[in-house]
Amino acid sequence: MSSGSTHSTSFYAPLLTLLVLIGALGGCTSTPAPGMSGLPDRVELNSVPYFRGKANHSGAMALAALLRQQGVEITPGLLDKPLHLPEQADQLQVSTQRVAREYGMVVYPLDGNLRALLAQVAAGYPVLVRYTEGSLFWSEPRYAVLVGYDRFKDNLVLRSAEERRKLMKFSGFESKWRDAGSWAVLIQRPTQLPAEVDRQRWLTAADELARTGQESEAAKAVKAIAGH
Repeated sequence: MSSGSTHSTSFYAPLLTLLVLIGALGGCTSTPAPGMSGLPDRVELNSVPYFRGKANHSGAMALAALLRQQGVEITPGLLDKPLHLPEQADQLQVSTQRVAREYGMVVYPLDGNLRALLAQVAAGYPVLVRYTEGSLFWSEPRYAVLVGYDRFKDNLVLRSAEERRKLMKFSGFESKWRDAGSWAVLIQRPTQLPAEVDRQRWLTAADELARTGQESEAAKAVKAIAGH
């Protein structure tokens, strides 16, 4: 009996070890963040320009990066005067859009959910976002450019004023973004339609462009959506 028992144990031991190993490997396998069906698991727009500076200058940094991405020769310092910085830093949500239109760009607002932002990044379009940074006792808005994400690592990649690749967890960003009003926009050329474009929203954005005196650029935007 003892030899049979020893033989049985020696037969099953390797099999048990193999099953434990397979289970361990399975436990290490990452799963992508949910709620993002139809999107790639990983995207990063490495070609988006980056300007480093102080955190309180993040609005000019982010806008300059997006305008440079669209071919405008610009630096953050050249935007201080049109953005009325630092005197009107609290008006940046309005002034960044106004200045972008003055450069002939369509400012297209996005829905207030993370998937709407990632769909644009997956299509190759960086997103201008605003989020809150600070603590329970102190906080203020920051601006950044969303340029990538990794659903397996649960990370977003942003161009912030102080970091070229600022990594934030999905939930952490959503909380900070929501605190700042869930505001996010695209800065697009008039012929550059967003992914999953909303026709009426694009036409409204084209009308706002025309109101800044950019009638010919607004006409291009209307023509672009008409042919879509």
